[in-house]
Amino acid sequence: MKILLQFPEGLKQKALEYSKKLEAEGNEVFVSASPTYGACDLAIDEAKSLGAEKLVHFGHAEFHHVDFNVEYVFYSVDAPLDILARSLEDLKPYKTISLVTTIQHIHQLEAVKEYYEKAGKKVIVGKPFGFAKKAGQILGCDIGSSARVDSLVDAHVYFGGGIFHPLGAVLHTTKPFLAVEPFTKTTRFMDDYREAYRKRRMGKIAASVNAKNIGILVSTKNGQHNMGIARLLKEKTERAGRKAAILVSNNFDFGSIDNMLEFDAFVNTACPRIATDDTERLRKPLLSPNELMEVLSLNPTVS
Repeated sequence: MKILLQFPEGLKQKALEYSKKLEAEGNEVFVSASPTYGACDLAIDEAKSLGAEKLVHFGHAEFHHVDFNVEYVFYSVDAPLDILARSLEDLKPYKTISLVTTIQHIHQLEAVKEYYEKAGKKVIVGKPFGFAKKAGQILGCDIGSSARVDSLVDAHVYFGGGIFHPLGAVLHTTKPFLAVEPFTKTTRFMDDYREAYRKRRMGKIAASVNAKNIGILVSTKNGQHNMGIARLLKEKTERAGRKAAILVSNNFDFGSIDNMLEFDAFVNTACPRIATDDTERLRKPLLSPNELMEVLSLNPTVS
């Protein structure tokens, strides 16, 4: 069988190991060298161009159905649990907590839950909106496991590494949000990000109110392609007396976008985290679709 392997950045060092293993089984194996941002970013076009019969995608759970033979290979990581004892001091004021993690640690979620319950906490594990597949799992674009239970808890707890995944959940919840990092053995409340993002969001909207020319970003990645939304936004923008164009790319190069000097602002319809995390990489405002609608409502017509 002809197979294409795809690894996220943190697992690319495993590429040769897995390719040789599959070759030893009689397969012809290729490895995608492109960056991948999750199961929303499957290398299907690469696989088809090679005539591959299967794409093996490492490190993520299924995100959405695609018309191709894709095998998802989880990569579970056993994180040390000793940091949980320290986190109890942070959680002392809160009786009911929600608990979330990433797919790499989802197999440890029950053990973490039992630890907090033995310490006297009531623990709620919410369900994702649909892109994530496991209760308590969060993605950069699916924070349902936290958001769905926000009104039921006193605080949220994220168990795992880094801030990429919990940041999205922080911005869509209202209760104290504690990140428990088992590898650096640190804990920190992330609530300050809410106010910082609110100010940045208002700044982007204010800077775009009089924008006459709008560039609407559309990704060709199979799990991020939202042409229908882009066309609707273009129609609404032009109805408000502004000019708009749809800008298409598989992997956005912000330096290249910055060279499009005619545009006064850009709107992201791809991964929702782009408008959250990458806005400072452009000289012009980078809006979410909801932020664009707010701009249009504040200034319905531009002459």
